[in-house]
Amino acid sequence: MCAAGRRWGRRQRALLWAVLLAAWEAAWGQLRYSVPEEMPKGSFVGDVAKDLGLQLPEMSDRGVRIVSEGSTQYFALHGKTGHLVTAERIDREQLCRLVEKCVLRCELIVEGQMQVYQIEVEITDINDNAPSFKEFELEERISETTAPGSRFPLSEAHDPDSGRNSLQSYELSGDEHFSLAVQTGPGGDQRPELVLAKALDREEAAFHELVLRATDGGDPARTGTARIRVTVVDANDNAPVFSQAEYTVRVPEDVPVGSVLVILTATDADEGLYGHVKYSLKKVSDIASIIFHLDSESGAITLLRNLDFEDGDSYELEVQARDGGGLSDTAKVTITVTDKNDNVPVISVRTALSEISEDAPSGTTVALLHVHDRDSGPNGAVRCSLDEGVPFRLEKSFKDYYRVVTARELDREQVSEYNVTVRAADGGSPSLQSSAVLALRVLDVNDNAPMFLEERYSARLAENNAAGALVLTVRATDADWEQNARVRYRLAEGRVRGAPLSSYVSVQAETGALYALRSLDYEQLRELQLCVRAEDGGAPALSSNVSVRLQIVDENDNAPQVLYPPAAAAAAWSGVELAPRRSEAGALVAKVVAVDADAGQNAWLSYELAKATEPGLFRVGPHSGEVRTARSPLARDAARHSLVVLVRDHGRPALSATATLSVVLAESVAELLAELGSAAHEAAAPGEPAASLTRWLVLAVAAVSCLFVAFLLLLLALRLRRCHRQQLLPPDSGASRGVPVSHFVGIDGVRAFLQSYAHDVSLTADSRKSHLRFSAASCCDTLPARPPPDEPAPLLGDEDPAGALPSDPAPPSQAQPNTDWRFSQTQRPGTSGSQNGEEAGAWPNNQFDTEMLQAMILASANEAADGNSTLGGGNGTMGLSARYGPQFTLQHVPDYRQNVYIPGSNATLTNAAGKRDAKNAAPAGGNKKKSGKKEKK
Repeated sequence: MCAAGRRWGRRQRALLWAVLLAAWEAAWGQLRYSVPEEMPKGSFVGDVAKDLGLQLPEMSDRGVRIVSEGSTQYFALHGKTGHLVTAERIDREQLCRLVEKCVLRCELIVEGQMQVYQIEVEITDINDNAPSFKEFELEERISETTAPGSRFPLSEAHDPDSGRNSLQSYELSGDEHFSLAVQTGPGGDQRPELVLAKALDREEAAFHELVLRATDGGDPARTGTARIRVTVVDANDNAPVFSQAEYTVRVPEDVPVGSVLVILTATDADEGLYGHVKYSLKKVSDIASIIFHLDSESGAITLLRNLDFEDGDSYELEVQARDGGGLSDTAKVTITVTDKNDNVPVISVRTALSEISEDAPSGTTVALLHVHDRDSGPNGAVRCSLDEGVPFRLEKSFKDYYRVVTARELDREQVSEYNVTVRAADGGSPSLQSSAVLALRVLDVNDNAPMFLEERYSARLAENNAAGALVLTVRATDADWEQNARVRYRLAEGRVRGAPLSSYVSVQAETGALYALRSLDYEQLRELQLCVRAEDGGAPALSSNVSVRLQIVDENDNAPQVLYPPAAAAAAWSGVELAPRRSEAGALVAKVVAVDADAGQNAWLSYELAKATEPGLFRVGPHSGEVRTARSPLARDAARHSLVVLVRDHGRPALSATATLSVVLAESVAELLAELGSAAHEAAAPGEPAASLTRWLVLAVAAVSCLFVAFLLLLLALRLRRCHRQQLLPPDSGASRGVPVSHFVGIDGVRAFLQSYAHDVSLTADSRKSHLRFSAASCCDTLPARPPPDEPAPLLGDEDPAGALPSDPAPPSQAQPNTDWRFSQTQRPGTSGSQNGEEAGAWPNNQFDTEMLQAMILASANEAADGNSTLGGGNGTMGLSARYGPQFTLQHVPDYRQNVYIPGSNATLTNAAGKRDAKNAAPAGGNKKKSGKKEKK
């Protein structure tokens, strides 16, 4: 029982080792099968799918195929079952003629996994060949004097099968004189010998017929026969003898055909026919018989065809030398073929990728190669390499397999295609080389955003462009390929002047052309800042932005606009300028004020006198627009003059406008009224009688006189009231304020002279609430600043509650006007005020002043009766509405307050807006304190 248990344990261990060996071979990618030879095509060899653990659907998806060395494919893979089957009928004797163990190798390539598995199939022998003799009839010549027991070698039978199916035994039949002896050679082969068992007698029998039978060990056994004819000859007592029992020859495989490899020599001591020796091949393989030739007379062995070390590296021949008497000798000839480096390495691409994504990670396998050199030793040692500068490297897989893998990340934008050359060189001298080229295309990945050709774009577009005009073209390029490089353009969201940016410009999505969708106006929009986005067609899409600056170029599309004199007169005498007849040359008469909405050179204005009633009497400043007397008026000059001033800009082409001025030369109010009446009479309809005009003039003079008397009475009453209050107040509680009446202010074409320090103009939003306040603290060179809106402005003669009146009131002396009362160079707006004023005559001071004051008082009273302020002239007009029109207010930009001027003199008003604004911005209390200090001074 113990012995039986030990045997069972040994069997279990043997089975375990077999299982582990099979698992180890499968893990290392090697499978072993065996199949008998001569199996029909499609015979089952092994279940590859099961042994490798591959699923049938995966095998079809991953591209599994069988690759065998050589031109003939002996095995195939059944696609439906995963079985390894025979692709051809296999003859072991043909494939493995000189090999005892016949093994065929093939590789299983799994392309999807870039894996290779080696399969070894052993071809087992079957008894499909019977033993055969090279010659079916053998002839032996034996002398009758041959002693019994002599041995005569016979030709051996040949059986291509191996193992038990090969030749096993010989049998001899047919005669009692002979027997068979079998000798075992060094290689285990059996050599039959004919043994003379009984002495021959030629006279008894000259011939003997024998049958030699060879039998193999197959089941059933196969046999082969040869007929032996023995001829009994006369006595021959010396046999041939070779010089060497064994000949060894080493020849290179590149020895030329026809070369003598070795010459065999055998000698025979006999003479005559018995001493003549002939040579023959006694034992030779089929392949050796077609490669070598033995000369029967000379014993020379020559080469019939090229040798190939890879097909056979050693050949053995058995040569027999026979004399004429039938005696013979044998010798063994061994021919060894030495290897030469005559085979270049062969590179076989088992599987390879044709395309690879540029974002493939480093180490990705792109090809599986098999490299083989049929030479041996150093001549068969192969070294593989890749060209330098390519992002790939070679990795040894196993045995003669190599992998081509990526050495780093690829960039299609730098190199889009690779022709990877794999070179194989053996170790021979000289070395033989071969190469294989792998064509690999790099697939694009959207890894590059569009790039604009410029960092920023700018363009200039003339205003008043046509809708749809091309502004400029932006262009961006993408280094990617096809869809990833297809760039589309669009505008970034934005608003311009409250409207969407897309309503002003648009961009063509394909070309990047930027178009203006509407006609642009420089006066409304001077520049456009926009952003254009370029986006490629990748997924996800990449984009980049560029800023575009569009400058609108001004065109001369706006004619000058005349602000003064107004184009349409509001009253019968509106737009009439008054000039004293005693004015000197250069005296300021009027000033034409014009602006141009354009910019730059298109807004530079120049003035010229286009038409005049008296051409030589007036002139116009070309840059200031000031109308001055060119000479002193003469008595013969007409009283009324019409001047047409042409205002022209500097655009191309230049645009212009005209202003019409009416200038009246008069010395008194009566003369002025007469001229105005005459103008009204001329402007009346032709059918209206002259008596009606005279009647209306008389009524107007009477009304003005009444108003003047009423105004005087009012002033007298106010003066008396003020004196009465001063008597009631303490001596230091206040001071009376004088009312100078000589400053010149224009109202509806009529000018009056009032001293500038004698009054303040207080303006409110309602012209009915405007007041005139006299102040002794005014400067004679500037208009006094108005009080703050929250400080009540008293009427004429009202008491100042915050100020203290002087204890010794004295009537203020009348101050003379400043003859150099004009604007500075920096205070003149636009181009019209860029030139210095011209010198004028002295300030007029005569009877005319009093008359003009009376006219002003009458006109003020008339306006008060109509519900208007005396000097208000409208909302915030500072009494200038009648001169510059109701639309010209203090809020109008630019400031044209310098146009308040004094006819007959070169004096103009100094801009006191800064002082006035400063006083208005201060608190009410502060204004009162400053006013008090000013009055004390």
